Amino acid sequence: MCAEKKFDPLENSAYEAVVGLEVHVQLNTSTKMFCRCENRFGAEPNTNVCPVCLGWPGALPYANREAIEQSLRAVLACGCEVGEFSKFDRKNYYYPDLPKGYQISQYDQPLGLGGQVDFFLDGEKAGVQLTRIHLEEDAGKNTHVAGRPVSFVDLNRAGTPLLEIVTEPDISSAAEAGAFLRNLRLIMLYLGVSDCNMEEGSLRCDVNISIRPKGAQHLETRAEIKNLNSFNFIEKALHYEISRQIDLKERGEEVVQETRLYDPERDETRSMRGKEAEHDYRYFPEPDLTPVTFTREQLEDIRSGLPELPVARLQRYTSELGLEDYPAGLLVRDHEAAIFFDACIELYPKARSVANWILNSLKEEANSRKTGISSLGLEPGRFVDLVKAVDAGVVSSQKGRDVLKPMLESDKPVVEIISELGLEQISDDSELREQVEKVLSEHPGPVEDVRAGKKNSVNFLVGQVMKETRGKANPGKVAEMIGEILSA
Repeated sequence: MCAEKKFDPLENSAYEAVVGLEVHVQLNTSTKMFCRCENRFGAEPNTNVCPVCLGWPGALPYANREAIEQSLRAVLACGCEVGEFSKFDRKNYYYPDLPKGYQISQYDQPLGLGGQVDFFLDGEKAGVQLTRIHLEEDAGKNTHVAGRPVSFVDLNRAGTPLLEIVTEPDISSAAEAGAFLRNLRLIMLYLGVSDCNMEEGSLRCDVNISIRPKGAQHLETRAEIKNLNSFNFIEKALHYEISRQIDLKERGEEVVQETRLYDPERDETRSMRGKEAEHDYRYFPEPDLTPVTFTREQLEDIRSGLPELPVARLQRYTSELGLEDYPAGLLVRDHEAAIFFDACIELYPKARSVANWILNSLKEEANSRKTGISSLGLEPGRFVDLVKAVDAGVVSSQKGRDVLKPMLESDKPVVEIISELGLEQISDDSELREQVEKVLSEHPGPVEDVRAGKKNSVNFLVGQVMKETRGKANPGKVAEMIGEILSA
């Protein structure tokens, strides 16, 4: 069954899209950016606050060292140029969730400039150039109540360390934007700097979109779509906005520079307000914070501690370990699974067997418990013992799945669990032959079909032997034995 082809408004169009993204990543530090309030999602509204993040007069900020170090990990992982001097600035605007009336951010001297994020799109390696990565504080959260003339403001999020990653207008389709963002999210997870939970708002994206005639080099008026927190919504919003702008152009109307929001229920974007320009924010250096400086030695120390990133890991899995693209991609997209897989193959370098068991039985067990692989508490060594037992024919693949659950509930050795459950695979050829001959004598029709060249009947006979032996027979050996007997 073929997958439904997604609508592409640029197909057979005279226009091309120019897309730039502003990605906001909340860092998972223990405290906020400029105070000691706990950085935690889910607390009662306005309880994780203090005079600093509430913007009280005279309350002075001080920079969170952990946030700066986490930010540098991201900056270096994305190949940005790191200056040895960086400073904070005040970005001035008024909104109810910004109690100070300005946001502490970075303007002309951010942590990182340039850089590139690589990813795979339709099996081909691609990349998006970055403009900058800078560190700032998050605003609070407004909640608008439908049908009531009131809004509520929760300032627990105000002051949370926020990494903003800005791309060049380097993206030309919704699919490319989605692939870039998915891989950027993986990079942040691999670095351990954020949980990137889009439902909780720790990864959000603003999309800048314009269209121009195909082949043109100039940039035209753009619209910005704010605060998208779902890959699906981002792609749908882009499709809608591209269609809207094409429609405006074809009617001879101009695209207005503005900020828009995406309504997922109506699958449309709507105008919010005029789009601000940089000069509207009246940036100036933050007078209450000293600039941040780095030595080459500090940067190299952070660089040397970076983990293997998703694209490099995918290439290693396919080229060095011989995994197919699909299972390799599934492993890489699940950070916990990838870490567990690497620990397992250090003990048992049969990559395909290990990957198959992780992606099927182990993930199924984790999903049934609504948790991740790391939370199952299973040591790689014990898991490898199960894979070895199946590969060695001690227990069948089918019965091996019945061993996994008891393994998670006790510390008993795998072989002991197999023995206690009576799941040992039949290894005595004479005993196995006796069962095969019994099945062949009871099913003369399929036997004649096999002799007539109908290979599907072999599977039926193998299934009957497996039924007789309660799954303890080795199906490969059974098929081989059936072939030997019937060809004699």
